[in-house]
Amino acid sequence: MNETQDALRFPDGFLWGTATSSHQVEGENTNNQWWAFEQQHGKIWRGERSGLACDWWRNAEVDFDLMQRLGLNAHRMSVEWSRIEPEPGRFDSTAIERYREMLDGLRRRGMEPMVTLHHFTNPLWLERIGGWEKGEVVPYFQRYVRHVVQALGDLCKLWVTINEPLVYVAQGWVRGIWPPEKTNLLLALRVFRHMLQAHGAAYQTIHAVQPNAQVGYAMPVRVFAPSNPASWLDRKAAALKRYIAEHVWLMGSIDGKIRFPLGLNEYHRTLEDSADFIGINFYTRDLVRFRPDPRLLFGEEHYHPEGEYSDSGWRGVYSEYAPQALNQIVQEVNVLHKPIYITENGLPDQDDDQRPRWLLGHLYKLYRAIRDGCDVRGYFHWTFTDNFEWSEGWGLRFGLVELDPETQERRLRPSAAMFSEIARSNAISRSLVARYAPELLPLLFPAEEGAQSH
Repeated sequence: MNETQDALRFPDGFLWGTATSSHQVEGENTNNQWWAFEQQHGKIWRGERSGLACDWWRNAEVDFDLMQRLGLNAHRMSVEWSRIEPEPGRFDSTAIERYREMLDGLRRRGMEPMVTLHHFTNPLWLERIGGWEKGEVVPYFQRYVRHVVQALGDLCKLWVTINEPLVYVAQGWVRGIWPPEKTNLLLALRVFRHMLQAHGAAYQTIHAVQPNAQVGYAMPVRVFAPSNPASWLDRKAAALKRYIAEHVWLMGSIDGKIRFPLGLNEYHRTLEDSADFIGINFYTRDLVRFRPDPRLLFGEEHYHPEGEYSDSGWRGVYSEYAPQALNQIVQEVNVLHKPIYITENGLPDQDDDQRPRWLLGHLYKLYRAIRDGCDVRGYFHWTFTDNFEWSEGWGLRFGLVELDPETQERRLRPSAAMFSEIARSNAISRSLVARYAPELLPLLFPAEEGAQSH
């Protein structure tokens, strides 16, 4: 990796792309639990629904053409279990053919696909028999994965088994604001255990079908730091959250052990060394104050007020601008000697007045991690086009491209042009920073040669 006075260059072959998920972009996904959830009054902010979403099922190629125009060389997407297996054991060849068209379309436009096999949605038939609460979900998921990889493996070599398992569990079984709307910690731990087992089974299945595949997962990482570093209780609460949020899953995929609170160091052969790469979804860090409430894992989360970020029109504070936390996570994960992809990173910014600074700040810290020896292979921005953001409906606008969901009209935001310039040159140039976020110039390009960055 070369560094000059005027540009910070990324490794040759680095993947520059965006990330999406099926339900959030395809439209009319009527056979999964999220569609059913949306139809209930008061479940989605402002009563919004996914509807046509970004109309990808009929015309994803509109956005693929835009991606090509911007010079992106990768895209992470997901396939929809409820389309592929609409009834137990019955696979829909029409759905598979549409996904083949999408993957072939990406490849013909010069983009490497990364495919996620589970991104929060389940077929209704699976929900009716207990979904992820039941151990039977593991062989069901394995059967689905086998069919998908047999059908699509010639068009994809990068596979993500499960996206953000802890988010799925926390929102559905701890906070109870996503389907199935439960607040049961024991059930939450059971679901988390089954997802870890399903990942291991899927990993083995993919490699049996496609030996040269690269298989990983997308792990949600929010760096938990004590609100008061001098407080022993705050430090312990933050450490407990990091242990459950990251260590249990991450180390299970390395040494094959299901740890407390999911088990007591039970060894599972299918889990051992079940990650060819590690995907990191990073958005923010959290400060943690001790609270004597096990439902909060004994810690209440908040942001540093100076770094708080809230999108215009949204109902609360979304995140904290803390790019150093991304550098920290990459450095920590790198000790496992696995390739790393940033599988999601972004923020909602309808006005696009904060996204350029956000992107450049995080990419700079990622660049520093790579320069320090971390094996990072690619960066997938969340997301390409404004999409349906689960219980927040259309209220959070993460897209490089602005979308009107009623008319399906698209408009490139300024940050899209900036990201395009980075992707095309595989570098962050001094002139680009001067144009889009001049306040970052002293950090990215210190005036004094050899000056230390902070």
